[in-house]
Amino acid sequence: MLYDLTVVQFSKMLGNLSAILTRGEAFAQAKKIDVGVLLNSRLAADQFGLIRQVQIATDTAKLGVARLTGKVAEAPKHEDNETTLPQLLARIASVLEYLSGFTPEEFAQAETQKVSQPRWEGKYLTGREFAIEHAIPNFYFHVTTAYAILRHNGVELGKKDYLGTLPFKS
Repeated sequence: MLYDLTVVQFSKMLGNLSAILTRGEAFAQAKKIDVGVLLNSRLAADQFGLIRQVQIATDTAKLGVARLTGKVAEAPKHEDNETTLPQLLARIASVLEYLSGFTPEEFAQAETQKVSQPRWEGKYLTGREFAIEHAIPNFYFHVTTAYAILRHNGVELGKKDYLGTLPFKS
Protein backbone atom coordinates (compact mmCIF):
# COMPACT_ATOMS: atom_id res chain seq x y z
CA MET A 1 0.00 0.00 0.00
CA LEU A 2 2.75 2.50 0.86
CA TYR A 3 4.36 1.88 -2.53
CA ASP A 4 1.16 3.01 -4.26
CA LEU A 5 0.67 5.97 -1.92
CA THR A 6 4.23 7.19 -2.40
CA VAL A 7 6.05 5.98 -5.52
CA VAL A 8 2.99 5.77 -7.75
CA GLN A 9 1.32 8.97 -6.56
CA PHE A 10 4.50 11.01 -6.19
CA SER A 11 5.47 10.03 -9.73
CA LYS A 12 2.09 10.97 -11.14
CA MET A 13 2.00 14.30 -9.36
CA LEU A 14 5.59 15.18 -10.30
CA GLY A 15 4.61 14.54 -13.91
CA ASN A 16 1.63 16.84 -13.42
CA LEU A 17 3.92 19.43 -11.82
CA SER A 18 6.18 19.33 -14.88
CA ALA A 19 3.18 19.91 -17.12
CA ILE A 20 1.95 22.76 -14.92
CA LEU A 21 5.38 24.42 -14.99
CA THR A 22 5.49 24.06 -18.77
CA ARG A 23 2.09 25.75 -18.95
CA GLY A 24 3.53 28.56 -16.85
CA GLU A 25 6.35 28.96 -19.34
CA ALA A 26 3.90 29.13 -22.26
CA PHE A 27 1.86 31.72 -20.36
CA ALA A 28 4.95 33.85 -19.74
CA GLN A 29 5.92 33.70 -23.41
CA ALA A 30 2.41 34.58 -24.58
CA LYS A 31 2.18 37.52 -22.17
CA LYS A 32 5.79 38.57 -22.82
CA ILE A 33 6.66 38.14 -19.15
CA ASP A 34 10.09 36.98 -18.03
CA VAL A 35 9.47 33.42 -16.76
CA GLY A 36 11.82 34.30 -13.89
CA VAL A 37 9.07 36.49 -12.49
CA LEU A 38 6.88 33.39 -12.12
CA LEU A 39 9.73 31.27 -10.77
CA ASN A 40 10.42 33.79 -8.02
CA SER A 41 6.77 34.50 -7.18
CA ARG A 42 5.26 33.55 -3.85
CA LEU A 43 1.82 33.68 -2.32
CA ALA A 44 2.87 35.46 0.86
CA ALA A 45 5.92 37.48 1.85
CA ASP A 46 7.01 34.88 4.40
CA GLN A 47 6.47 31.87 2.15
CA PHE A 48 8.93 30.21 -0.22
CA GLY A 49 8.78 31.09 -3.91
CA LEU A 50 7.95 28.73 -6.75
CA ILE A 51 11.51 27.46 -7.22
CA ARG A 52 11.79 26.41 -3.57
CA GLN A 53 8.32 24.81 -3.66
CA VAL A 54 9.49 22.56 -6.51
CA GLN A 55 12.75 21.78 -4.74
CA ILE A 56 10.96 20.76 -1.55
CA ALA A 57 8.34 18.70 -3.42
CA THR A 58 11.08 16.73 -5.20
CA ASP A 59 13.09 16.32 -1.99
CA THR A 60 10.02 15.10 -0.15
CA ALA A 61 9.27 12.55 -2.86
CA LYS A 62 12.78 11.12 -3.18
CA LEU A 63 13.69 11.22 0.52
CA GLY A 64 10.27 10.02 1.64
CA VAL A 65 10.60 6.89 -0.47
CA ALA A 66 14.26 6.51 0.45
CA ARG A 67 13.49 6.68 4.17
CA LEU A 68 10.64 4.19 3.86
CA THR A 69 12.90 1.68 2.13
CA GLY A 70 16.10 2.34 4.08
CA LYS A 71 17.90 3.72 1.00
CA VAL A 72 18.65 7.31 1.97
CA ALA A 73 22.32 7.06 0.95
CA GLU A 74 21.24 6.11 -2.60
CA ALA A 75 18.88 9.06 -3.12
CA PRO A 76 20.00 11.56 -5.76
CA LYS A 77 21.63 14.68 -4.40
CA HIS A 78 20.47 18.10 -5.54
CA GLU A 79 22.31 21.31 -4.69
CA ASP A 80 19.14 23.46 -4.60
CA ASN A 81 20.75 25.88 -7.05
CA GLU A 82 18.14 25.81 -9.81
CA THR A 83 17.29 29.23 -11.22
CA THR A 84 15.63 28.35 -14.54
CA LEU A 85 12.65 26.35 -15.67
CA PRO A 86 14.77 23.82 -17.61
CA GLN A 87 16.79 23.19 -14.45
CA LEU A 88 13.62 22.60 -12.41
CA LEU A 89 12.24 20.26 -15.08
CA ALA A 90 15.55 18.36 -15.09
CA ARG A 91 15.37 18.03 -11.31
CA ILE A 92 11.85 16.64 -11.51
CA ALA A 93 12.95 14.23 -14.26
CA SER A 94 15.86 12.98 -12.15
CA VAL A 95 13.53 12.26 -9.22
CA LEU A 96 11.06 10.52 -11.53
CA GLU A 97 13.88 8.34 -12.82
CA TYR A 98 14.93 7.54 -9.26
CA LEU A 99 11.38 6.65 -8.21
CA SER A 100 10.95 4.40 -11.25
CA GLY A 101 13.64 2.11 -9.85
CA PHE A 102 11.56 1.06 -6.84
CA THR A 103 9.38 -2.03 -6.64
CA PRO A 104 6.50 -2.85 -4.30
CA GLU A 105 8.63 -5.59 -2.74
CA GLU A 106 11.07 -2.99 -1.41
CA PHE A 107 8.25 -1.68 0.79
CA ALA A 108 7.71 -4.99 2.63
CA GLN A 109 9.02 -3.54 5.91
CA ALA A 110 8.11 0.08 5.23
CA GLU A 111 5.16 0.34 7.61
CA THR A 112 7.20 -0.61 10.66
CA GLN A 113 10.49 1.01 9.59
CA LYS A 114 11.72 3.59 12.12
CA VAL A 115 11.98 6.86 10.24
CA SER A 116 13.77 9.91 11.54
CA GLN A 117 15.49 13.01 10.25
CA PRO A 118 17.98 15.40 11.82
CA ARG A 119 15.33 18.03 12.61
CA TRP A 120 13.47 15.58 14.85
CA GLU A 121 16.23 15.48 17.48
CA GLY A 122 16.34 11.73 18.16
CA LYS A 123 12.62 11.13 17.69
CA TYR A 124 11.13 8.85 15.04
CA LEU A 125 7.88 7.81 13.41
CA THR A 126 6.94 4.41 12.10
CA GLY A 127 7.04 4.22 8.33
CA ARG A 128 3.26 4.22 8.21
CA GLU A 129 3.05 7.31 10.42
CA PHE A 130 5.84 9.01 8.48
CA ALA A 131 4.19 8.39 5.12
CA ILE A 132 0.63 9.25 6.12
CA GLU A 133 1.25 12.09 8.56
CA HIS A 134 4.37 13.72 7.16
CA ALA A 135 5.70 12.79 3.70
CA ILE A 136 2.42 12.63 1.78
CA PRO A 137 0.86 15.80 3.25
CA ASN A 138 4.15 17.70 2.92
CA PHE A 139 4.55 16.62 -0.71
CA TYR A 140 1.02 17.68 -1.62
CA PHE A 141 1.39 20.97 0.25
CA HIS A 142 4.36 22.00 -1.89
CA VAL A 143 2.89 20.75 -5.18
CA THR A 144 -0.36 22.55 -4.40
CA THR A 145 1.48 25.73 -3.46
CA ALA A 146 3.45 25.63 -6.72
CA TYR A 147 0.14 25.23 -8.59
CA ALA A 148 -1.40 28.08 -6.59
CA ILE A 149 1.52 30.43 -7.28
CA LEU A 150 1.12 29.94 -11.02
CA ARG A 151 -2.67 30.19 -10.83
CA HIS A 152 -2.41 33.35 -8.72
CA ASN A 153 -0.19 34.88 -11.40
CA GLY A 154 -2.79 34.26 -14.10
CA VAL A 155 -1.70 30.96 -15.59
CA GLU A 156 -4.88 29.29 -16.80
CA LEU A 157 -4.86 26.06 -14.84
CA GLY A 158 -7.70 24.01 -13.46
CA LYS A 159 -8.30 21.01 -11.28
CA LYS A 160 -7.78 18.66 -14.23
CA ASP A 161 -4.26 20.05 -14.67
CA TYR A 162 -3.52 19.40 -11.01
CA LEU A 163 -5.09 15.93 -10.88
CA GLY A 164 -3.92 14.77 -14.30
CA THR A 165 -5.46 11.77 -15.97
CA LEU A 166 -7.62 9.45 -13.92
CA PRO A 167 -7.95 5.69 -14.49
CA PHE A 168 -11.65 5.76 -15.35
CA LYS A 169 -13.41 2.46 -16.06
CA SER A 170 -16.40 1.87 -18.34
